[in-house]
Amino acid sequence: MEDSRPDRAPTRAFVLGGGGALGAYEVGMLKALFAAGVHPDLVVGTSVGAINGAAVAADPSQASVTRLADLWTGLGRAGVFSGSLLGRLTTAVRSGTHLYHPAPLRELLCAHLPVTRIEALPLPFQCVAANIERAAEHWFTDGPLVDAVLASCAVPGLLPPVRLDGTHFVDGGLVNSIPVGRAVALGATEIYVLQVGRVERALSPPRAPWQVALVAFEIARRHRFARDMADLPAGVTVRVLPSGSGTDEGTATLRQLRYRTFGRTAERIERAYTASSRYIETVLGASDGAP
Repeated sequence: MEDSRPDRAPTRAFVLGGGGALGAYEVGMLKALFAAGVHPDLVVGTSVGAINGAAVAADPSQASVTRLADLWTGLGRAGVFSGSLLGRLTTAVRSGTHLYHPAPLRELLCAHLPVTRIEALPLPFQCVAANIERAAEHWFTDGPLVDAVLASCAVPGLLPPVRLDGTHFVDGGLVNSIPVGRAVALGATEIYVLQVGRVERALSPPRAPWQVALVAFEIARRHRFARDMADLPAGVTVRVLPSGSGTDEGTATLRQLRYRTFGRTAERIERAYTASSRYIETVLGASDGAP
């Protein structure tokens, strides 16, 4: 199949991080970026950011926002992350490792992603997953698109590892939750970071037993992003879009464990759209409005 991607080196990248059900905030950010006339040359994604990023790389326009809004609503129905407690327990007992079967998510992705292979996407796109056997990150740069996205968002305990070419992959957020460094390595000089709100707030020491693991995980997922930001080379600009999320969703709380809160999709999209629109207006205004 002919590769329809541009030959020039990418300069503007959208980097989409992980975040479970909170990934709907990224859809609002995309809506704000496209409304302001800001379009990417390169898209890089992790976990739920791989889902959103693949849709953008397939159709880098406002139409992808509509498609993603429908997809995110679908994540809360069609058996993807729904079903009875008994059904989830049955799946867990039979598998021994996960609560949900991957088939409904695969079907939803196939229905919403109009391109089947990464190299056929109009824009360069890469997503990351954690390779179990190598205990390392793996970047998908070509091959079946849905397989790559499923591998990137295979949250341990919720979905099974994805087996590809004899090895197994799980959620990319374990190894690179907001892959700014990857975008820089691919030649991006202007980077827009789409994230779910957690990095907007400082962590505090845990005060309850259940917070211990959550805070530890947040440290693990944030430290690489902080290092990438500290190591930015000269001439690279990174803009971290605000999510507009409430304090209850941006910190280490029990809400982070609620992967089935997709009923708030529309609210999250609009909050991120409002917050990011204001930010983009300020940024572009400061740079004489040139997108």
